This record gives sequence, structure tokens and C-alpha cells, in this order.
Amino acid sequence: AGLEIPTGGEIYIAGELMNGLPPRDRKIAMVFQSYALYPHMTVFRNIAFPLKAEGLDAGQRKKKVEWAAGLLDIDRHLDRRPRHLSGGERQRVALARALVREPSVFLLDEPLSNLDAKLRASARDDLLEFQQRVGITTLYVTHDQVEAMGMGDRIAVMNHGKVRQFGTPDEIYNEPADTFVATFIGSPPMNLLHETDQIVGFRPEDFLPVSVAEEMGVAGPRFDFQVNRVENLGSDRFLYGTVPGIDAETKVISRLPSTIDVPIEAGRGHTFTVGESRLRYFDKESGLSVDRVQA
Repeated sequence: AGLEIPTGGEIYIAGELMNGLPPRDRKIAMVFQSYALYPHMTVFRNIAFPLKAEGLDAGQRKKKVEWAAGLLDIDRHLDRRPRHLSGGERQRVALARALVREPSVFLLDEPLSNLDAKLRASARDDLLEFQQRVGITTLYVTHDQVEAMGMGDRIAVMNHGKVRQFGTPDEIYNEPADTFVATFIGSPPMNLLHETDQIVGFRPEDFLPVSVAEEMGVAGPRFDFQVNRVENLGSDRFLYGTVPGIDAETKVISRLPSTIDVPIEAGRGHTFTVGESRLRYFDKESGLSVDRVQA
């Protein structure tokens, strides 16, 4: 966005070098967690504000505001003030204000974090539909992995300012680059067992009772799973325990859908397995995927 000076490298947007350009010349629009609407202005004036700053005449401003408001379905609110709008409606006003600038790139910084959980789900759909309609490349910052996995075409997982992995949601989930990504993405996260020379990882939904795995034609190593607690959430059962023969200290989770009705008792040991193709291996020293270490 031009608010910070790069410490190195070059930034290109639509083929144009950005490093030396001031923020106002970069054709970037930002929407923050705080929508920063002017409370004393109507929705119309809020949306038109950047256009007025650019020197557009009243007729051009009206045309652009009505276009953006119609696109985001807030045209009926143009004469109202922000305090009379819901959180979702205020978010749309902030998006409309960004859209009228016709940017090359949208930067959305946790735009849904001020909304409650129920409203966030519908707002995600609205944002996706909006982005697909306008076709503007969008960088979306979020700490919510559901938003990242559900909305992103590609995801950059960052930790302490460093990109740990960049890829599609499927790549991030199924082929994590290291143990940080493996345990950061997924709820519950990937199980990691510390063996003598490496770390073995597998997703909770792939950790199955042997009898179930055999019916499904799944073959792989077997584990003695000591189940300490069973949590029934209706659609899924979560089994919490350890694998004493390999790593007695690390907690392990199995996620079984309600369609699997094999009886599992807490306080007992059960034989579980993971399909060979679903196992992931990590270097014990670096935490990197073994494939990446070898590469």
C-alpha cells in the first residue's frame, strides 16, 4: 500500500513497479477491521468522499456512488448515517467507498472481525460474490482459518513476518510445508508423533479404527490408541488420547463422523490405523516436510 518502505526487493502491481510511488498513486484500495466511516456524513457522502478528494464533479460522483451502492445492495441506504446501519451494512459502505476508486488491487485487513459469528458466515458469501463480480485481485488478511480456507484461491501462511507456505487451500491442508503449518491449519490440527528420527503427521479424520479402515480398503501402520475422553458433537465424535508405544506425551485426536458408529470407550486402548498415503513426515531438527528437506 506504500505505508511502509520495503526493506528489500521490488513490488509490482499489474506489471508496474510500485517501490517509488506514493500511496495515492498506487491504485490500491484498503478496507480495515475498523470501517472508519464518518459518522456525521450520510452513506452517499461517505462513499463519495475519495472522489471529491480526487476532484471529480458532482455528476461523476453521483454516477459512481450509485453504481457501487447498487453493486453492493446498499442503494436504499444512501441517505442514512452509519449509526443507523448494521455491522454488515457498514462493511458494505466501506467496500463501496473503496470500489468507487476503481483500484487495481483490494487490500482487506480483517474486514469481518467486528461481526458476530452468524453474520460473518453470510458476510463471507457476500464478499466472495462481490469479488467475483468485480474481478479485482484481493489480498485478504485474516487470523480465521475458516475464512482463509473457504475464501482464498491461494493462501500465504505467515509466522513472525515470514511466509511459511504459499499455495492453494488443498496444498496447505494436505501437504503442509512444516510442522507450524501442519498444526496451524485444521481444526483439530494435524496430529504429530515424535519418533526416534523423524516426526510423523496425520489428520484426525484419517485416524480410524482398524475395523472401519479395513471396510474402506485403507491399509497402513497400526497404532495402540489409548482413548482418554470421547466428545460427541452430534455430527462428529472426537476421541482424545495418546499413543503410548510411540509417543506417550503427545495428545492425539481422532475425528469420526456420526456415520461411523463403532463403539469406542474412554479409558481403554483401541487399535487404530492411518492409510499409508495420508501419513506426512517432518524433519525432527528443522520441522520441515521431509520432501522439502530432501529437495
